[in-house]
Amino acid sequence: MDAIAVTALVKDYGGWLARSKKRALDHVTLRVPAGSAFGLIGPNGAGKTTLLKALLGVIEPSEGHVRVFEREPRDVNVRRRIGYLPERLNMPSAFTALAFLRSVARLKGVAQPTEDAERQLERVGLHAERGLRLGTFSKGMRQRLGLASALLGGPDLLVLDEPTDGIDPKGRADVRAILQEERARGATLFLNSHLLSETERICDRVGFLVAGKVLREGAMLELCGDTSRFNLRFAVDSQTGGLAALGFMPGDQAGAYTCVGCSVAELNSKLAQARESGAMLVELAPQMRDLEAVLLEVMEPRRA
Repeated sequence: MDAIAVTALVKDYGGWLARSKKRALDHVTLRVPAGSAFGLIGPNGAGKTTLLKALLGVIEPSEGHVRVFEREPRDVNVRRRIGYLPERLNMPSAFTALAFLRSVARLKGVAQPTEDAERQLERVGLHAERGLRLGTFSKGMRQRLGLASALLGGPDLLVLDEPTDGIDPKGRADVRAILQEERARGATLFLNSHLLSETERICDRVGFLVAGKVLREGAMLELCGDTSRFNLRFAVDSQTGGLAALGFMPGDQAGAYTCVGCSVAELNSKLAQARESGAMLVELAPQMRDLEAVLLEVMEPRRA
C-alpha cells in the first residue's frame, strides 16, 4: 500500500490567461510506500513547498491527483493520521512548552493530551523546560518542540519540512533516533531537507525535484549505488594474502578492500577464487555516491 500517491500533479499560479501563469509543479508523479522514509531533494524554487502543501490538502491541484492513504488529503480522517512540522512554526510566546503541546493535542483529538505532551517533551529532550515560556526558547529548542507537536497522537504519516534546521549535531542525532523509532512503530516519513547528509542517514527512498519536475525517484541504493565499485570486508584472521593478485585494492582498515571496474559476474568469479584460497568474506556492498553528487548530475542537463 502507498502512503502517498501523486499522479500527473500540476499546480499553476497566476491569472486565467496562459501567459500570466507560473507553473510550480509540472506533471509530478511519485509513490511513497507505507512504512518507508522518503526524502524530497531539490534546489530553492524547485516546488518542494508547493508539493508539501498539496500533500496536506492546503492547496488544490490545477491538474492531476494526490492521494494519502488512498483518500483525498482534505479528508478529515486522513488529516488525523498526519503529523506535520512546517519549516517556520509560529508559536505563542506567552505559552509554556507544556501548555502549547496540550493545546495542539486537544486540537488533534488526542485521548490523553497531558500525558502525551509530557511523553513527547521527554523524547525531544525538553521535559526539564516544559514550564518555560516559548518566548525564551532558542531556534533549536523551538524546532524540537515543533517535532514534539508533530509526534502527538502517534501519526501514521510524518511530513517534516527541514526537521533538523537550527539543531546542533547532538540534537540531530537525537532526532534521527526518534525518527527511527517512528519507523519501527510503522510510521511513514516524508522529509524535505537541505541537509543532504541527514537525508542520506534517514531515508531509504528519495526524489529529485527540479523546476517543478521529478527527474529521478526511487530507492537510495538504486539511485546512489555504483554497481561498478564494491566495498568488501574480509575476516582479518583468514587468508587474504592473495586478494591483491585478484584485483582487490586494500582499504584504510584491516580486512577492508575495494573492487573497481568489474561486473557482477566478474566480482562473483573473483570472490569464488578468494574463498578457495581461504579468504572469508564478511561484508559486501556497492559504493554509494552522496546525494549532492547525484543532485548535481540530475541538474547538469538543465544547466547546459
